[in-house]
Amino acid sequence: MNELLSLENVSVSYPARRSAYGGVFSRSRGELRAVDSVSFAIAPGETLGLVGESGCGKSSLARAIVGLEATAGGRIMFEGENCSLQRGASKRGGQRSAAYKRMQLVFQDPASSLNPRLSVETMLKEVLWVHRIVARNEISDEIDRLLALVGLAPDTRRRFPRAFSSGQRQRLSIARALAIRPSLLICDEATSSLDASTQAQILSLLCELRDTLGLSYLFISHGLGAVRHISDRVAVMYLGQLVELAPSAALFAAPRHPYTQALIAANPASDPRQRRVRRLLDGVAPSPLDAPAACRFHPRCPFAQELCRAVAPLFRDEAGHTTACHFSTRDNRARW
Repeated sequence: MNELLSLENVSVSYPARRSAYGGVFSRSRGELRAVDSVSFAIAPGETLGLVGESGCGKSSLARAIVGLEATAGGRIMFEGENCSLQRGASKRGGQRSAAYKRMQLVFQDPASSLNPRLSVETMLKEVLWVHRIVARNEISDEIDRLLALVGLAPDTRRRFPRAFSSGQRQRLSIARALAIRPSLLICDEATSSLDASTQAQILSLLCELRDTLGLSYLFISHGLGAVRHISDRVAVMYLGQLVELAPSAALFAAPRHPYTQALIAANPASDPRQRRVRRLLDGVAPSPLDAPAACRFHPRCPFAQELCRAVAPLFRDEAGHTTACHFSTRDNRARW
């Protein structure tokens, strides 16, 4: 596969401390491994969906890809260039790759990601000028082009973010990301804070931009409906690790990992007349500070056996559908 972005065993960790005496002192508790040996690739023009429970490491992985977090191990390749920001390297120094300009992050909350003191025109002009995207005399036309791309009228350029709705502010965030003319957009819960109708509009906009500009997406979301609609392939993450990766249609039609099956079963059916049995997972996800040995999902898996508690599962590939489960390839695999 011709790869635009490739991750090889990428890990992200944070120092963990325990407060004592009312927070005056703190003691080290080791490291919290938010992302542990994650590998996948995204092809030009492809959309990869990334799903999982809150706290599983999705946002930490996104921030590491764009260089906002240092990696504790592994390698991130973008357009054939190694752009991994290793721990201890300066984010402002010469080791920061120029490739970061060609991948942009769209955040969940546009109200906090946009500067409330800058008008739309000033915000976009600043990006275009600092990065030398167009000549100075072409900046005004480029701002109009960007606003048109995201479905906003040219006369909105003098307004401030507070004058827009949440959906319009997210369109502004997308326009700002597009100003640098990236080849990859990482959407970190970009539709989660929006109502259902506005979500649909933003998803349609993202699909249109992908077809028009040839963009690739890493689409991170809790909403399985949105992920199913926009994604070519879907990766499922649990407690810092990938557990399943497959084409979108295959994953939703026949999920193989018990965790993926539970996620899909918990998602509301699109047809209210459809009846299905839902089995809830027992307990909550363990802390990354004390991750279970071997298979990390085994304390919550109703089908766990002694092998799951003793040996970490390897990824098994069946026609492009990969699963990290000892029993995912058996005929009697569990169905939720």
